[in-house]
Amino acid sequence: MSPVPSPTTDRLSDYLAADAVVDHRHPSIRARADAFRTASDDPVERAEAAFLFVRDEIEHVIDAADPRVTWRASDVLRERVGICHAKAHLLAALLRAQGIPAGFCYQELSALHGLNAVYLHGRWSRLDARGNRTGARGEFSLGEEKLAWPVDTARGERDHPEIHPAPAAVVVNFLMTAEPGPGWYEKGLPAVL
Repeated sequence: MSPVPSPTTDRLSDYLAADAVVDHRHPSIRARADAFRTASDDPVERAEAAFLFVRDEIEHVIDAADPRVTWRASDVLRERVGICHAKAHLLAALLRAQGIPAGFCYQELSALHGLNAVYLHGRWSRLDARGNRTGARGEFSLGEEKLAWPVDTARGERDHPEIHPAPAAVVVNFLMTAEPGPGWYEKGLPAVL
């Protein structure tokens, strides 16, 4: 059973903030977010469009065997590739650029897995735009959680309920210092928060 998502702060404005990672004021992020806003007045439809874009149009580095390292949302958008954490940074930026509060959640699997939470209709819902492949199936759902990976507590895996307004420093530090190349993510990707 998934934990109940729990924000680490009551200030929704913290989940709309821009920073060096979630650079939602960048022109390319604004342009993409504006395209979602133009297509629909409904924030749920706009959030779903952003989710599907990140899940389906931004490749996961492992699935694509891509040697590039991205971490800043605008770079993920430009390069069209990122690990789960980088894709979560982009989804948060696209949502925040539309005025939709979004945060960061984590699962401790074989490595630390990153996903998002979105605040719509007065409640938080977790979303996992990792990208679908055999064994991983994340869907947009504000009701029942449909995350890419189930957590197996018998194997020592852990699902963190906290919704953070900023990406975990341990993740950002790793991504910022990782050397591009084949299998770069196997060289120190954090396993725990």
